[in-house]
Amino acid sequence: MATTEASAPPKAGAATGPAAGPMGIFGGTFDPVHYGHLRTAFELVQALKLPEMRFIPAGNPPHRELTVASNAQRLEMVRSATAGQPEFNVDEREILKAGPSYTVETLAELRREFGRRPLCLIVGMDAFLGLPKWHRWRELLDLGHLVVAHRPGWRAPTMGALGEMLNERGTTRVLDLHESVAGRIYIHAVTQLEISSTEVRNLIQAGLDPRYLMPDGVCRIIHDSGCYARKDQAKG
Repeated sequence: MATTEASAPPKAGAATGPAAGPMGIFGGTFDPVHYGHLRTAFELVQALKLPEMRFIPAGNPPHRELTVASNAQRLEMVRSATAGQPEFNVDEREILKAGPSYTVETLAELRREFGRRPLCLIVGMDAFLGLPKWHRWRELLDLGHLVVAHRPGWRAPTMGALGEMLNERGTTRVLDLHESVAGRIYIHAVTQLEISSTEVRNLIQAGLDPRYLMPDGVCRIIHDSGCYARKDQAKG
């Protein structure tokens, strides 16, 4: 279902369309943020003609282990990594929130704030395949679109609940993401960069340099804070 559809989106404020161009919503622990995240976000901004991609570092994701870097350190790294790219913005709402951070609740908050602006929740194919395990997952398409970043080796489901949802809600038209505020699923192939945050942390703990896996500013924050160093290596 990947597409290269490049139809021009309607102008913001057009009487027949939503109030503004779509906002990309890119959540994750970003522990740490790296070029795999940034390249995916950048390619989707270009392909989907998104005026904004909002990075939302997870505060307390209930389905994952605690992060290694602190909330403040992860937020600082994401701010550094996204600086200078005008479409990239950072949203700290989940970092500041008490209690667990559920994607559906964050999306509901954004829907209340932005009214009829289309919201495009970015997920990887692996996350999409695990969607039925998410809290109130069926409500996501009532609140926004799902944009699935597809890498080689993954296949979209054709059966079961997700297969039925794709059959009913799937689209290959970028324009559909601009003309409606929610309810569509769009799958797009992105450049495969085999970088994972876990492997980056392991590399750093082994005393190796993570340069060229992430922006230099992020490397400096990691080095200065010692957030991923082994306890016997940590400063102070």
